[in-house]
Amino acid sequence: MSCEQCGQGYVMKGEPEGKMVDGAYLHEGSNKSRAIIFLTDIFGLPLVNCKIMADNMSKKLDCDVWVPDLFAGRPPLRAEQLEPLLPDRAGKKIAFLSYFRFLILILPRLHLMFASRASVVDSRIDTFITKVQAEKKYQKLGAVGYCFGGAAAIRLGAKDLVQSLIVAHPGGTTTAEIKAIKVPTLWECAEEDFGFKAELRNEAEAIFAARKDKPDFVQYDFKDYKGTAHGFAARPNFALPEIVKAYNDSFNDTIAWFDETLQVEPSA
Repeated sequence: MSCEQCGQGYVMKGEPEGKMVDGAYLHEGSNKSRAIIFLTDIFGLPLVNCKIMADNMSKKLDCDVWVPDLFAGRPPLRAEQLEPLLPDRAGKKIAFLSYFRFLILILPRLHLMFASRASVVDSRIDTFITKVQAEKKYQKLGAVGYCFGGAAAIRLGAKDLVQSLIVAHPGGTTTAEIKAIKVPTLWECAEEDFGFKAELRNEAEAIFAARKDKPDFVQYDFKDYKGTAHGFAARPNFALPEIVKAYNDSFNDTIAWFDETLQVEPSA
């Protein structure tokens, strides 16, 4: 059984400054010509990190940042349950006992995992973006996804709903899904990632590189953060200075990418 303090090293300090709007979290900026859709990890809106990050992102980019509820109020897992079982840095392996505890944790929640399958979550995301765009009429939209949300972002990149994408240490994906991406994409990769292994990470970069000088070429970049494991860009262990640095670097890279790829022409 997890102790009360188990997940606290991964929980960000501070209170959210935004507001809930029709079930989604929103931090508003003054520039209404562009906006960001923040796709959470499997812990969803209950973990405060996504809201704190959305606040900071909105301030840096001076635009609206939306965090939709991917799980209709029922995320499959809670951070304090899962984080103690996962590596928080490169070189740290999952212990055998942790695998056993993970199975015990997952089995009673299989119905929630099934309710959060890709087809269901993707439909929620598409519906949300379409609704927001109909109301706000942003000139440009970007999306950033972490872990579970990173995999969803990859699938979103195949559609015409956003103009820029950031994928941070994604969960399960395939080369077919990666090949379908058609918008500029920044990949923020952990050094060791059970969800996005080095072989698939390298294949993903090769897929984008192979488009050079072809009609389907899109701007891309792959950034690797030394010493990190899956989850570092959304749930860093604040007790580890090198992980905190990697988190800060990835956040700054996120801001720079969206500033570059979501430039909006000034009104005449």
